[in-house]
Amino acid sequence: MLAVAGLLTIIGVLIAIMSKRLTPLVALIAIPALAAIAIGQARSLPSYMVDGISTIAPVAVMFMFAILFFGIMNDAGVFRPFINFTLKVCGSDPRKLFIGVVVITALVHLDGSGASTFLIVIPAVLPLFDEMQIDRRILACLVAMSAGVNNMLPWGGPTIRAAAALDIPVMELYQPLLPVHIAGFLFVVATAYWLGTKEKRRLAGANRSLNSSFECVATSQSKITWTLNVALIVIVIGSIIFSLLPPVVAFIGGSLLALLINHSSVEKQKQCIDNHAKPAFMMVSILFAAGCFTGILRHSGMLDAMAQGGSGLLPSLLVTHLPFFVALIAMPLSLLFDPDSFYFGIMPVLSGIAVDSGGAAQSVAHGALLGQMTTGFPVSPLTPATFLLIGLTRIGLADHQRFSIPYLYACSLFMTFIAVLTGVISL
Repeated sequence: MLAVAGLLTIIGVLIAIMSKRLTPLVALIAIPALAAIAIGQARSLPSYMVDGISTIAPVAVMFMFAILFFGIMNDAGVFRPFINFTLKVCGSDPRKLFIGVVVITALVHLDGSGASTFLIVIPAVLPLFDEMQIDRRILACLVAMSAGVNNMLPWGGPTIRAAAALDIPVMELYQPLLPVHIAGFLFVVATAYWLGTKEKRRLAGANRSLNSSFECVATSQSKITWTLNVALIVIVIGSIIFSLLPPVVAFIGGSLLALLINHSSVEKQKQCIDNHAKPAFMMVSILFAAGCFTGILRHSGMLDAMAQGGSGLLPSLLVTHLPFFVALIAMPLSLLFDPDSFYFGIMPVLSGIAVDSGGAAQSVAHGALLGQMTTGFPVSPLTPATFLLIGLTRIGLADHQRFSIPYLYACSLFMTFIAVLTGVISL
């Protein structure tokens, strides 16, 4: 009874979200609430929801202040000197240019927002690609690979969702993935160099060169302010990576200091907060809704019942190696499931099956994070940022997917290999 109710609840949430009949906020709260009422647990429903919200609160607050912190830095043009320097150094050498694009994207994507990353990076480098008559699909692919891999950051959407769905501290989930993340980024750099070498040969054969110089966009910050901002970024990220401070505390403190450094008046501080309030509210509200969803499914017993039933239905080989199989198909799953429906609907069940068969819930999350809405998000039609990427580069979705998916999937498989090699995922 409980297993069937849980399965119908998850299917209902998936259909409602993917068909766009309900927003994720409504679907994640209303459907499991109705299921709890249907199985006779209406009296306990409020406590289930409160328990779920309580577990999700630190993650939601961390994400809210992470958006504010990096939003302030982007608005202040902190990354602009790095972009200008990279473009100046790269010149007309496609190998340097492609690696520069990857590095710029990684820096800008520190805020975890694909949309803002594409809006900053693409307009800055697209004129170079057009001047050199380089295929725009290559630019879209390079940006997609760098942003995709770096979507694994502990304040990135997929990692936060995975930690929230499994009620695991986000840094506890991310730290084993750090070597895998670094290896994935090095794979992207190597791929950029390889593509650049191919493009350099093509340009040499066509006798093409870059004639014009590109004007660097100046930042309005003073050197002192810029230095303070860079130091603040290093301190905040360093304190998180080395576990000197809880992520939520690091971003709260970083946001407060960033406001004081960059905005002297109260009115400017209010305006800055208002500018970033909408994206912060949208994500935080979904996270709290997800807390209600997982709280209801977990405390009502539906999640445990599905895990026990699922472990008996799946082939023993698949159950034993579930994290590895999840990693293998994680990137293609981005084309079928949006992050909310996968991480809040499907992954908890898969993790429950793994635990019921003697595995660890974290292993399934690690496998999922190697592709599902990380390397997979910049080509997924379920991600609005994908359409922004192809719109800015002015290429078609089909052309972008045909060109970029093989590289993104290869990156996902390479990270899976590294995860197995380092013991993050066991065979």
